Amino acid sequence: MMKSRKEIQEKCKKCNVCTAAFKTSCELKCHMRIHTGEKPYKCEMCTSEFAQKGTLSKHMRTHTGAKPHKCDICMSEFAEKEVLRSHMRIHTGEKPYQCQDCMFQFTTSSGLKSHSRTHTGQASYSCDVCMSKFSSRYALVNHMRKHTGEKPYKCEVCLSKYSNRHSLMYHMKTHTEETPYICKFCKTKFVTSRDLQRHLKKHTGEKPYKCQVCSSAFAEKDALTKHRRRHTGEKPYKCTLCTSTFAVKSALNSHMRTHTGEKRYKCDICSSRFTESSNLTVHMRKHTGEKPYKCSVCKLGFSVSGNLTAHLRTHTGEKPYKCTLCTSEYATNRSLKQHMRTHTGEKPFKCEICTSEFSIKSNLTRHMRTHTGVKPYKCDICMSRFSDKGYLKVHMRIHSDVKPYQCSICNSQFTSSSYLKAHRRVHIEKKPYKCDT
Repeated sequence: MMKSRKEIQEKCKKCNVCTAAFKTSCELKCHMRIHTGEKPYKCEMCTSEFAQKGTLSKHMRTHTGAKPHKCDICMSEFAEKEVLRSHMRIHTGEKPYQCQDCMFQFTTSSGLKSHSRTHTGQASYSCDVCMSKFSSRYALVNHMRKHTGEKPYKCEVCLSKYSNRHSLMYHMKTHTEETPYICKFCKTKFVTSRDLQRHLKKHTGEKPYKCQVCSSAFAEKDALTKHRRRHTGEKPYKCTLCTSTFAVKSALNSHMRTHTGEKRYKCDICSSRFTESSNLTVHMRKHTGEKPYKCSVCKLGFSVSGNLTAHLRTHTGEKPYKCTLCTSEYATNRSLKQHMRTHTGEKPFKCEICTSEFSIKSNLTRHMRTHTGVKPYKCDICMSRFSDKGYLKVHMRIHSDVKPYQCSICNSQFTSSSYLKAHRRVHIEKKPYKCDT
């Protein structure tokens, strides 16, 4: 016969201090130590004491380094069974702890607890350097390493160093070449579940992180954090060698190379070196001829997206860059900067061989060929060579018989503007060149 709930409760061992009830006297005895403060289990290696024998067993593993609980999927090892259980959720994707304010989900209760402080405004851990606030001490410790530069976690394979344990664990997987996480849409493989989750948002279009100031939404929390700095003007990354500050760490890293002169990215074809991988990518298109950015109007291709943006203005007529000293307007900021030098007289590009100075870098490059004799532009028809691309362009009209410059008086046509200018003197009888003898 099934026992009633009341009968079961009567047979339970009850605590005479609180309302807790237990099935066995042993469980009640362990519970009473919460009230008495008794800790009969002592560590033989340190002064720690514990109320439960199981807690002592877990503690001993901090001394022995034993990790008896192993993940069958990625072979990670853990000292406690509960930690393994939480770890398994990384593989299964299970997130049983949900925030009641924003419905965001977490794999652990501690993760939810830390997150909840972002809603309550409770951020008890503050950085003394930049005043940033954090909901956990662990987050503050990791953040402080941005200021100190400390990287205590070291890879034993390649000696790379990292500021936090998670980054080291992520890095270690690059040595094993394991990619256990597979995208169900395109079968792309990833080293970590975090990389897979980030990738999946490309397929689903999910953007859960929304800006409270504007309507922008992002797939990643870090992207939202960076975006917010556009509104706040915050630039937390400071150069230690000058007064420059930056909104993102990658911009600071790039800037630091202007001080060190480091150019870590090298072209395997011509040995040119670059401070940024993106600059190397653009440079490689000079060798491959790749022009991935196409004009939707005239189908002209460009190797850099910025060049396409500037080109499109030739169709729209847009000239957003205006000179503050005259009425000149330009399609690109670069053209405006070059124009401003006509007002200031600045000529920052100096020849190292003679005393010539130039306001535009391309003019210096062209001038240097008068010293070196280099003629990089070649006619494919007659093999003539030229030091300037413009000269080759004019020369090609000899072969094509194109004469775009026409005299308005006699309709004579010429291959270059300079020939037309010389011809006009015939009509006006202008003879500017005189013999001194």
